[in-house]
Amino acid sequence: MGYLSAARYGKDNVRVYKVERDEATKTHTVYEMTVCVLLEGEIDTSYTEADNSVVVATDSMKNTTYIMAKQNPIHPPELFASTLGNHFVQKYKHIHAAHISIVQHRWTRMTVDGKPHPHSFFRDGNEKRVVQADIYEGKGIEIRSGISDLLVLKSTGSEFHHFVRDDFTTLPDVYDRILSTSVDAGWKWSTFSGLDAVKKAVSKFDETWTKSREITFRLFATEESPSVQNTMYKMCQEILAAQPLVAAVDYSLPNKHYFEIDLSWHHGLKNTGKDAEVYAPQSDPNGLIKCTVSRDVKAKL
Repeated sequence: MGYLSAARYGKDNVRVYKVERDEATKTHTVYEMTVCVLLEGEIDTSYTEADNSVVVATDSMKNTTYIMAKQNPIHPPELFASTLGNHFVQKYKHIHAAHISIVQHRWTRMTVDGKPHPHSFFRDGNEKRVVQADIYEGKGIEIRSGISDLLVLKSTGSEFHHFVRDDFTTLPDVYDRILSTSVDAGWKWSTFSGLDAVKKAVSKFDETWTKSREITFRLFATEESPSVQNTMYKMCQEILAAQPLVAAVDYSLPNKHYFEIDLSWHHGLKNTGKDAEVYAPQSDPNGLIKCTVSRDVKAKL
């Protein structure tokens, strides 16, 4: 006979858009995000005994998300996630943990006639800002901030050689290659004691997101990369050095391969090695490289 060893439930894919209007300058700032709310607590009987008296309806979670977005700042997303999760833990005595995931979608202000437009925006890519906040009653708030779906490519400046060779190996050593990947990076903050501690650190969330993005771009572009592994490790180390309140940094980088095409069959046309100009982009299979670099002594808030 089995037993219920873990349970959480909630509302996923809650789409939220908010416009902030500066009446003095007639300038609008817009935010769009997708929110997921999951709750834990004394809810076992709803599973084991069909007792719905312990269930906060997921529709109520959706409504709460909209109301909290109206009544509170929605940016930075780390603050909104903490505020929303803290509400559920404080509101319902039998709920002891709230897990809030936020995906913030890009809207970039248009430049028209050389000037930023006050209320027009465009989406300039699939890159997303992501946040996972876990709010535990009496135990604090854990937050992971991150970047996802940031597609990058450089046409030279990457190598990969002197790897293990055996009777399964066909890959040649490469001293100059195209390097492309879709960046999924995150940084886990040292545990916050509560919502007040998150509010105290609020300026650091945007600052660290911007800095982490800059570090990712700079090292990707400028380093003569000996491997994805080594480059991502250096990125992690620089982010840790830039923000003392970050306890760990992680990267997940899939290889987006571009293969040379041998065209020598067509009248001796050269298109390999130093003569390669036309490539075939590949979708799969692909390499996938991950790492997490943690601070030796975690920062205390």
